[in-house]
Amino acid sequence: MINLTWNEANWKPRFFSIWGGQAISLFGSQLVQFAIIWWLTQETGSATVLAIASLVGMLPEVILGPFAGTLVDRWKRKQVILAADSAIALATLGLAYLYAVNAVGVGTIYVLLLVRGIGASFHWPAMAAATSLMVPKEELTRVQGLNQMLQGILRIVAAPLGALLLSLIPIQTILMIDVGTALFAILPMALISIPEITRKQTGMQTSAKSSFWQEFVSGLRYVGSWPGLLVLMLMAMMINFLLTPAGSLMPFLVSDYFGGGAIQLGWLESAFGFGLIAGGLVLGAWGGFKKRIRTSMLGLIGLGLGMLVLGFIPADKFWMAILSAFFAAAMLPFVDGPIHAIVQAVIEPDMQGRVFTLMGSLSAAMAPLGLIIAGPVADAIGVQSWYLIGGGSAIIMAVLGFSLPAVMNIEDNHKHTAEAAQEQVDAPVSEGLPT
Repeated sequence: MINLTWNEANWKPRFFSIWGGQAISLFGSQLVQFAIIWWLTQETGSATVLAIASLVGMLPEVILGPFAGTLVDRWKRKQVILAADSAIALATLGLAYLYAVNAVGVGTIYVLLLVRGIGASFHWPAMAAATSLMVPKEELTRVQGLNQMLQGILRIVAAPLGALLLSLIPIQTILMIDVGTALFAILPMALISIPEITRKQTGMQTSAKSSFWQEFVSGLRYVGSWPGLLVLMLMAMMINFLLTPAGSLMPFLVSDYFGGGAIQLGWLESAFGFGLIAGGLVLGAWGGFKKRIRTSMLGLIGLGLGMLVLGFIPADKFWMAILSAFFAAAMLPFVDGPIHAIVQAVIEPDMQGRVFTLMGSLSAAMAPLGLIIAGPVADAIGVQSWYLIGGGSAIIMAVLGFSLPAVMNIEDNHKHTAEAAQEQVDAPVSEGLPT
């Protein structure tokens, strides 16, 4: 192992060696995701099968997230990331073999998606928590901007390249590409040492090491005793509740409202992807306001305005929809990036796994709820109505955020608030459990 000391002078080459490998691996994963979904579409022609596939991939994050976060905080983050990446790569390798011998069925695909979902449930919080130890706090927002930019690039490139590859090579070869790209993530992580937290001894512990259940409950207490953090989590849930249906309803917005076809939908999707890239680039270069929460709230207002315009645009002005989609997507990095940076900067390192997974699980659980509600709303009063509802709600949330001291001061008084939250954590767990 390359045993290097992390400090503000040498963090960039080490961190970006790891980040670059993770980015390459994510690209391979996106190719596999597209290939599998297209294979299911071609083989079954069933929307139900696709819905179940999406659910199988989503459930581990929703159900296992908080428990995975507790384990991430108990274990070494580097080992968790390596184990998760390796398990996903091995499962993909096994599926490639089954394709090669023509022994793949829908059930096999479900198993692979479940394994990948479980791996992601551990990988994402471990990487997010490790990042806060690898990157100086003042650089965290810029790194989050790069992450958002990467998502935009993948949104534009992965699907068309996956379609091209499927027309040229068998699906098992695409799966092997994913296994190969996974090595770019595994090798730097294995070779470069990363900082690890020193676990604290707290009053809640009755032995040299606290139990899993004690730490799980302490994570809930930590979040519950921090009002500003609770509001941020509620905002993240509402954003997911609003945006997931907005993306899913976009084909109907194009066909039913604008009277367009697949080409117009492709333009709108591309505009969204390019907007993510543009917003991520600007945030990565600028870094946002010194008070990160201000960047996030202003970004939320911009996101709401973009969605409102999508709802108000006349049906014969499709070009305005493209501009609005670009603008709304460009605002997303300014909303998400600073929030993630705030959590990484102000939450105790030994709590970050639990906080990240709790936020992720609750936000992911809002996606199906949003789809359930948005569908009937769109059918009853028009598809563009959801963009009006979503845009107006986003602006109202931002205005409320600006008016709440607990939110606006989350970075300024975090030491005092963290101490109060830690007091809740240190209280005996049995006092907070039902009898």
